[in-house]
Amino acid sequence: MTGGIVRTGAIAVGAVVAVALVGGCKAQADGSDGKAHPVRISPTKTDSGGSGDSRGPDDPSGRPERTSTPKPVPKPAPKTLLAPGQRGDQVREMQARLRQIAWFFENPSGTYGSSTTSAVKGFQAKRGLPRTGTTDTVTWQKLVGMTRKPTKYELYSGGGIPASKPDKRCLTGRVMCISKESRTLTWMIDGRTVSTMDVRFGSQYTPTRDGTFTVYWKSRHHVSTLFDTAMPYAMFFSGGQAVHYSSDFAATGYNGASHGCVNVRDKKKIASLFAQVKNGDKVVVYK
Repeated sequence: MTGGIVRTGAIAVGAVVAVALVGGCKAQADGSDGKAHPVRISPTKTDSGGSGDSRGPDDPSGRPERTSTPKPVPKPAPKTLLAPGQRGDQVREMQARLRQIAWFFENPSGTYGSSTTSAVKGFQAKRGLPRTGTTDTVTWQKLVGMTRKPTKYELYSGGGIPASKPDKRCLTGRVMCISKESRTLTWMIDGRTVSTMDVRFGSQYTPTRDGTFTVYWKSRHHVSTLFDTAMPYAMFFSGGQAVHYSSDFAATGYNGASHGCVNVRDKKKIASLFAQVKNGDKVVVYK
């Protein structure tokens, strides 16, 4: 009986070990009490010594982490720099730049009118920009990138350049003070400006002489015998050179030139000047 019992116990212990191994346990014999104790074996634990869930994002049983896609930040709308109705030097510069690339055909005026608005719209449409007619930062940068800084004469192609500082020879007496740099004639009496008007000069081959002269002859209805051209309100100061009204200057502006005379295009101003100037008054022509 004792042997049968022992065998039966051995069989029972063996069965427990087998079940423990199948169930994921291993038997540890010879415990402190001399009995075998089961030890749980994790079927997912590896020998690397790691702990926790080893499933990666590609594991079918795992769930990949969700990442949120950042929303695009909208670009700020271009800032408006110039708009219809405005006036000023920057408007004049914009018109001169548009004129350089044949989008504006008038003389720059510094006034943002309908013709300027149309020119800006055409420029914008050609470059794929919103056709607003206002000049925003994008339009201005595109225009500046295609053009060069306008010269003073481009900015004032129609005239109106502020008069230059008077030559010191103009500060005493009665003087027609004529600046080639600003293309102006300033009528001065004892250093005081009485009136100023646009003028143009001779060409490269028929230049207007520089220097200090005096008016020696006035001819209200003069006609040039050399060129058969009317020279109203002529005031001669150096040989055949005179200050006089020019209808051609009035019609075409600075696109033409004189044969050496000083042309005035404002008929009312030259008529008033002719009435005030006397023979012997000084004429100063300077650069």
